[in-house]
Amino acid sequence: MNWTMKNLKGNLRFWLVMMAVFALGSLVFTAGIIRREHLVFGATYMTMNNPFYQVINTELRKAVTEHGDSLVVRDPLMNADRQIEQVEQFIADDVDGIFVNPVDSVSLGPVLRRAQKAGIPVIAVDSTLKDDSMLLSTVISDNYDAGRQCGQDLLEKTDSARIWLLRHSEAVSASDRIRGFLSVVESVPGYTVIGEAECEGQLEQAMPAMEELIRLHPDGSVVMALNDPSALGAIAALEEAGLNSVLVYGIDGTPDMKSRIAVHPSQFATVAQSPISIGSIAASTMYEHLSGKRVPHYIPVEVSLIDGKTIGGYSLTEWQ
Repeated sequence: MNWTMKNLKGNLRFWLVMMAVFALGSLVFTAGIIRREHLVFGATYMTMNNPFYQVINTELRKAVTEHGDSLVVRDPLMNADRQIEQVEQFIADDVDGIFVNPVDSVSLGPVLRRAQKAGIPVIAVDSTLKDDSMLLSTVISDNYDAGRQCGQDLLEKTDSARIWLLRHSEAVSASDRIRGFLSVVESVPGYTVIGEAECEGQLEQAMPAMEELIRLHPDGSVVMALNDPSALGAIAALEEAGLNSVLVYGIDGTPDMKSRIAVHPSQFATVAQSPISIGSIAASTMYEHLSGKRVPHYIPVEVSLIDGKTIGGYSLTEWQ
């Protein structure tokens, strides 16, 4: 009798434990389904003080919302350490994917490697890292070609030039644009870089940087700026100095820059990127990956020169 009671108690204890394990497993399984059905993504851009990234983010959010999912957006304000903290929080929150526009080409490497180990796919937009092996994919304009197109246009429009450069050397995309430009002009006699300055692609930094370049090297004839905000900052400084015949190149195709080209078709030019395409492609790439499809590691987006000859084919108020 005692043996039977002990046996019954043992069996009862065993089945209670098994039921508890089964219930816990069901809860975890259910939670997993909920997580997969209602995904949460993180996005961090080098700065939201740039309409280009605002448009990319709008396209990402549109696609994510259409899927019934959520996008959490963070702005590091050009601070690499802050961006690292933001990605660390995304990992801690166990997001389903991360979209990142790196503040610089190196700093995010270790934390994105941790995201990779945690099974969180990361897509870089508009710029990438020197070591991109931890990224699922990079969706980016052909930045080298954008700079090259500016250089070719300059050779077509002038016989010689004294050039100021506005750079953002820590961003791969910005460096590629300047490299592309220099690949065309630096070996051609009569085309000389007389001064350069860092401005992080920000209008409010580009204007004083340009003012200093004018002070140090007042006889320039061309500005090659890494993007449209820095080109617009340079234009403001040139206008303040009364230098109204300098040829200024930007890259982005912002409505502001296109409006300038429409009014001064021989003085300004830019190369149009498509933040709409970048945002849309980045979102679709992430969802394709999560559905089990293989996606390209690198996805280039074509660019096109806008100047006085081509401005008529572009909207002055809309992005491409």
